Amino acid sequence: MKTYVATPASRERNWLVVDASGKTLGRLATQIADALRGKRKPEYTPHIDVGDFVIVVNAERVSVTGRKLEQKRYYRHSGYPGGLRSRTLAEMLERRPEEVVRKAVKGMLPRNRLGRAQLRKLKVYAGPDHPHAAQQPEPMEVKT
Repeated sequence: MKTYVATPASRERNWLVVDASGKTLGRLATQIADALRGKRKPEYTPHIDVGDFVIVVNAERVSVTGRKLEQKRYYRHSGYPGGLRSRTLAEMLERRPEEVVRKAVKGMLPRNRLGRAQLRKLKVYAGPDHPHAAQQPEPMEVKT
């Protein structure tokens, strides 16, 4: 019996849409990462990108538990001495809510060029509208 290995020619990619309003950030991000990697499909192959495209709407209405709004910080560095900057989760949700979801999913993908290719299939929007209606996305069921 031969082991099945998916190829880029044989993969089938679907478009999924997720409504993030009221969903817990980390739990939502793990399920989105699994869909991007293709782990929900029986033909999953770890070294081939067989995942689906995922559209996340209402990213500004994602929820978190505990005191993460005040305590969780996002850091970035300019590369210069003293160039470390940080923002809280509340500030990030106010300025760029799409980036909060994107960073949460990015942390759950592999740190190589396959992970970067999978992250490109994630489309995040702060509000309820998205420009991907032509792809006829199906709603993705999110377990809470």
